Amino acid sequence: MADIMPTALDLPMVDPLPEATQKYFDVCQEKLGMIPNVLQAYAFDIEKLNSFTAMYNDLMLGASALTKLEREMIAVAVSSVNKCYYCLVAHGAAVRELSGDPQLGEALVMNYKVAKVTDKQRAMLDFSVKLTKESANVVEADRQALRDAGFTDRDIWDIASVAAFFNMTNRVASASDMRPNEEYHAQAR
Repeated sequence: MADIMPTALDLPMVDPLPEATQKYFDVCQEKLGMIPNVLQAYAFDIEKLNSFTAMYNDLMLGASALTKLEREMIAVAVSSVNKCYYCLVAHGAAVRELSGDPQLGEALVMNYKVAKVTDKQRAMLDFSVKLTKESANVVEADRQALRDAGFTDRDIWDIASVAAFFNMTNRVASASDMRPNEEYHAQAR
């Protein structure tokens, strides 16, 4: 575990961690080579950690017609609007890894409109960014643009849910000065 606090808040992890949490962290260490700081940050309250991981795992890894890459693209486009350092670094690395294209990850971090994506993905990102910047102005024409691009109503729900989740997590990360793990910076470059 990191010796440095993952946020600017004095909220140390529960010690000792419950057995199930320790196993989860051990799997992260084994598969990722680290325990993401976001998980360590939430580990001051195991119920909050479990709620966060359940929602994250459902939205980002659960059944959806959206690919894992597309969900990560939404995460990065939303985080770019919100200037969330933690999520841009962590999810930018995920886009680079899933796409095999470091330029795509960098473009999405800086300005999703310059990214070389499909028309369908552009419509998805346009919707996600509008939802982020001006959610009260999303209207039927915005949903119809997604349908016209080939998304189903279930897909629209998933796009909105991923975008909304990252709007929430971006704000928590920014408010707490959550720092990305150093390992993310060098991944998939």
